[in-house]
Amino acid sequence: MPSTVRPRRSVLYMPGSNARALEKARSLAADALILDLEDAVAVDAKVMARTQVVGAVKAGGFGRRELLIRVNCLDTAWGEDDLVAAASAGAHAVLLPKVESAATVQRAEAILVAAGAPADLAIWCMIETPFGALRAVEIAGASPRLGGFVMGTSDLAKDLNCLHTPDRLPFITALGLSLLAARAYGLAALDGVYLDLEDEGGLEAACRQGRQLGFDGKTLIHPKQVAAANDAFGPSEAELARARKITEAFEEAAAAGKGVVLVDGKLVENLHVTQAQRLIALAHLIEGQEPDDRAASPSPVRIEMQQDV
Repeated sequence: MPSTVRPRRSVLYMPGSNARALEKARSLAADALILDLEDAVAVDAKVMARTQVVGAVKAGGFGRRELLIRVNCLDTAWGEDDLVAAASAGAHAVLLPKVESAATVQRAEAILVAAGAPADLAIWCMIETPFGALRAVEIAGASPRLGGFVMGTSDLAKDLNCLHTPDRLPFITALGLSLLAARAYGLAALDGVYLDLEDEGGLEAACRQGRQLGFDGKTLIHPKQVAAANDAFGPSEAELARARKITEAFEEAAAAGKGVVLVDGKLVENLHVTQAQRLIALAHLIEGQEPDDRAASPSPVRIEMQQDV
């Protein structure tokens, strides 16, 4: 299930046991929501949270937001029942925590299929342990249902016994390995959370770094973080202007039968055109210019590769 172009700038965790939060999520500016049955839910509220999340998804009203249900680990008392319930809820994906092998993905897939999950229900994986990062390639190729990776930097910091530094240097290896594996298999990739809700400057810097590294967006722990993520991971006016200039120049050159395209004195190749098209498509989706193909789903856009210039 290769990743398509779709806004994932801001992906907000919402506790499944909090009915008020689930209701509020319907009006937030986040591109996607992770309806959480795992870390954000107390042990004695697990079953209630599952019922509540499934009911909320089935009730709809989330608009164009992409919906992921994070289930509990399969080796817990709730994991398998979470997957069975999520299979028919109508979400876009299930998110598996602490994935460390292809076998975990394949076990989850078997449970979903047996429960009657639709073919387009994706599986996303949390990469949040040393084994998860080291086996990222194995995990990325585990199933055609794979939709993306979500970095769990908080759990990773615990296992690494490292610090949360402003430059996030302790995480760079894990982030890089996971991102490489995701892109090799055409998957989406989301950066980890920023924990300090009062440090707006730190959040903005972390979002900029995530964009620079190549992530599609950032996972968030509070609605007040949404605006910073949307700003950092969304295309700027300057980027869009250049993208349009590149595509127009390429089209003009192709129509004239020219084999070389120059924009502002720089050679434009096929890869630049593809990147420009993707950026423009993403901007259109953010603006809501593309029609939905199903309720509560932001329309994906596929970018067709052109011949080399």
